[in-house]
Amino acid sequence: MALEATFRGLTFCLHQLHDALNELQVTLGDKPSDDESAMADGLETAVLDLMGILHEARKAALNAQRAVVHPTDLDRARRALTLCQEHFHHIEKQFAVELVSYEKLRELARLGRERRSWLPWANTAKLGIEQCRPPLEKISTALAACWLELAERLGMVSVSVRTIGQQIKMPAEASVLDAEPVT
Repeated sequence: MALEATFRGLTFCLHQLHDALNELQVTLGDKPSDDESAMADGLETAVLDLMGILHEARKAALNAQRAVVHPTDLDRARRALTLCQEHFHHIEKQFAVELVSYEKLRELARLGRERRSWLPWANTAKLGIEQCRPPLEKISTALAACWLELAERLGMVSVSVRTIGQQIKMPAEASVLDAEPVT
């Protein structure tokens, strides 16, 4: 039962990140209407890309969750969890480069300083970006817990082959070595 609960926890954490990114997307879209900013457009595009990758990660996590219910298919769970992990690493990298890097946050602050009408938007956008960090950390912890549960379960399913002292011999007339060649 712990295996199922752990995988359910992962899907829940991914859902929380989806909610945070969705809120960020709404925030980013609520920019001043009388002015344009390439910075704002770039952030919106980055969040949309992250949501697309997150969608794939959630599908993989759901497949993994389905694989651990009865009848349990640990190999299917492992493959789905691997795919989820790969998508999550992509999300982490893109989040770090496109949203929360020093350069991006500095550019966001500069936009707010240089264009006063953008200051409330820039502050809210920065807060929205920061609110995505806790769900990312929770997913990382949940993935580690899933791998631990899966490894423990796979360790319990070991197979042992032992010799029991019985020997099997072929009768002499059935031996392939003694057969006459066919011409």
